[in-house]
Amino acid sequence: MCTVVVRRSADRPVEVLAIRDEVTSRAFDVPDRWWPQFPDVVGGRDRLAGGTWCATGVGSGVTALVLNRYHDRPAAPGSPSRGVLPLLGAVHGTDWVSRVQLTGMAGFLLVLVSPARLTTWLFDGDRLTETEHAEGTHVMTSGGPEDRKADRWRGALATATFPDGWRGLVQARPPADDPSALVVRHERDGQVYGTVFAELVDARPGRLHLEYSRRPWTAGPWDTAAFGTSVPTS
Repeated sequence: MCTVVVRRSADRPVEVLAIRDEVTSRAFDVPDRWWPQFPDVVGGRDRLAGGTWCATGVGSGVTALVLNRYHDRPAAPGSPSRGVLPLLGAVHGTDWVSRVQLTGMAGFLLVLVSPARLTTWLFDGDRLTETEHAEGTHVMTSGGPEDRKADRWRGALATATFPDGWRGLVQARPPADDPSALVVRHERDGQVYGTVFAELVDARPGRLHLEYSRRPWTAGPWDTAAFGTSVPTS
């Protein structure tokens, strides 16, 4: 996950845009209930490691998202995948910290969005720092050069409607070799790294509505899916 946008205000439900950037050949599945041990959780599934970048607990309306901090220390051999973190956040909320051993894990930013609060945890490989965020529009990235993305897009995202306006901003430009772009494409050492997925998350206790696309910069309609606490529909 490389970009997470969260808008919170007192007079409307929380709004979330999640844009995933990854090696384009890495296989994944679109959001669904993929984890039998977490039957209430919906998220896209990374086929290689089995985790996710964004997960929602349908009953609670809590969404957890992870952004890899590429400039921090890499993972030690045998340490947990960062893809487990959104699952733990969606299930356990702020108590996710007690459910995983962070020693040896690579750096990350975990974003936890509930109907009442927005909390992030930044892990640099050694220290975990928790931050509570006020109401407003927040743009979070993988750090480093991508921090310019927040300065470039925060104003437009703050004034655009949800979901149509946010979707329109993602569709407005093709992928670019520019860390400040919403959708990106980089070629490095024979591999292509770029935007592979984007989703708009409208989560409220007991019901979840998603819009998503594997090619979110194109003009075509995004897929939709709806989930309740009992039987999901799509």
